[in-house]
Amino acid sequence: MINGAHLIIYSQDAEADRAFLRDVLGYPHVDAGHGWLIFKLPPAEVAVHPTADRESHELFLMCDDLTATIAELTSRGVEFPDPPEEARWGILTTIRLPGGGNLGLYQPHHEPAYDL
Repeated sequence: MINGAHLIIYSQDAEADRAFLRDVLGYPHVDAGHGWLIFKLPPAEVAVHPTADRESHELFLMCDDLTATIAELTSRGVEFPDPPEEARWGILTTIRLPGGGNLGLYQPHHEPAYDL
């Protein structure tokens, strides 16, 4: 039986992004060897969206209160390159990773599937 999912973030500075997940977001982790950290994530859900373009995958972190989460993470030095934006399915922003990439962050309007 499938018992989990393994997500991969590709980064121009993997060590900096690993430190961000460990030190700023505080995610527990295991060392898979040679400093290769694998992080425990919060509960998750997956959605499948149609596309006419090449298939791709995205990672969005979720929160219950986007305003409070932005305030807390800003106090830890996190940058938000995009202001919060209202969408049909939630309120969305992005987190700038130290390696230069972005992660989506949103407060869903729907009941999270991980609460089922």
